[in-house]
Amino acid sequence: MTRRRIATVVFSGLLALGGVSGRPLRAVPLQETASPGQAAETEKRLAEIRADIERLRGKLGQEDSREKTVMSELNRIAMKKRLLRSEWDLLRLQLSKTRAERDAVSKTIPELQTALAADRERLARILVILYKHGRFNPARFALEARDLRTFVDQLRNLGLVAESQDRLITDFVARLEALGRADRELRNKEIEIASLTKQATEKRTELEAEEQNDRAQINRIKTNRRTYEQAIDELNLRAQELEDLLRRLQAKPGEAPPPGSPFGETKGRLSWPIGGRVVQKYGVQIGSFNTKTRNNGIEIAPATPDLTIRAVHGGKVVYADFFPSYGNLLILDHGGSYHTLYGHCAEFLVKTGDVIAAGTPVALAGDTASLVGVSLYFEIRHQTKPVDPLLWLRRK
Repeated sequence: MTRRRIATVVFSGLLALGGVSGRPLRAVPLQETASPGQAAETEKRLAEIRADIERLRGKLGQEDSREKTVMSELNRIAMKKRLLRSEWDLLRLQLSKTRAERDAVSKTIPELQTALAADRERLARILVILYKHGRFNPARFALEARDLRTFVDQLRNLGLVAESQDRLITDFVARLEALGRADRELRNKEIEIASLTKQATEKRTELEAEEQNDRAQINRIKTNRRTYEQAIDELNLRAQELEDLLRRLQAKPGEAPPPGSPFGETKGRLSWPIGGRVVQKYGVQIGSFNTKTRNNGIEIAPATPDLTIRAVHGGKVVYADFFPSYGNLLILDHGGSYHTLYGHCAEFLVKTGDVIAAGTPVALAGDTASLVGVSLYFEIRHQTKPVDPLLWLRRK
C-alpha cells in the first residue's frame, strides 16, 4: 500500500473521529444487556400475546355477528377491553425490547470511538516511520547500517511495519463503518421508541373509553327493569352453556390427580381465592326490582388493592379464555370430577395446560362482563354441578 493511500485513509478517519481518547475496544453484541435466555423469553411472550390478539379478534368478530342483546353488548365491550389490553401489553413489551436494544447500541458507540482513537495513534506512529525513511531502499539501509546484524534488524522491523499497516488500516476502516451503522441504528431506535410510545398512549386512551362505555352499559342494565330482566335471562342461558362446556372438559381423557389431599377431602378447609367481601351468595337471591335469580357461585369484592386470585387447590388449567357473561374465565381441574371456576378476571397469570399447586397466583380480579364492578366470580363444581363454595372455604 502506498504512502498516499495510507495517508488518505488515516486522515479521513481522523476527520471523522475528531479528538477522542480512552481504552481499547471490546466487541459488544447488539443486545449485550439481555442474555440469550432473556431474549428468547421476550420473543416467546411477544408470540403468545400476538396469538391471543388474533384469537380475541376472531371472538369479537363472532360476537359482532350475533343478535344484539343486553348482555351481548356487555360481552362485546368486555372482549374489546381485553383485546385493547392485550394490544397495549404488546406495545409496552415491544417498547421495553426496543429500549433495551437502543441502550445496547448506545454502549457500543463510545467503545468504538475509543478503539478508533487507539487506532489513530498507532497509524500516526506508522506514518512517522514511513515518512521518515521515505521509499524503502535496501541498498541505502545497507550503506547506513553499522554491521550486518543492524542491517537485518532494520529490514525485519520495517517488514513488521509493512505487515501490520494493512491489518491496522483494515480494522480502522471496519470500525469507522461500524460506528456509522451504530449511529444510524441509534437514530432508528429512537424513532421507533417515539412511535411505540405514541401508539401505547393512544391504546390506553381507547381502553379508558371502553371502561367508561362499560360502566354506562351496566348502569343502563341495572336501572331499567326490562333490560335487567333480559340480562338475567341471558345469564341463565349462559350458565347452561357453561355446564355444557364442563361436560366436554370432563369427557376428555383424565390424568393423574395433583399431589396432596384429594379435593373431596378439603370441604370446609380451602383457602379463599382472594381476600374480600361476599357481595352475592350462592343459591336463589332477590335482585333488583325484586327479581329472583339463582347464583351457581359467589361474587367476592376485593377488600384490598391486591387483586391477585390464587388457586384454592392444586390442579390443571383446562380453560383460560373469554366466556360470554363470565368475562375472562379460568377453570381448574382438581381430579375426582371437581372443578373450580374464576370469572370476571382482568388478566390471566397462567395458561391452559399448566399444572399448579394450591395458592399459586392464577389471575387478577377485574370487571369483564361483571354487573357488580371489580370482583371475582367463584364456583366449585362436582360432576359439572355447582355446589355452595361457602361450605368448602375456610370460615373467616
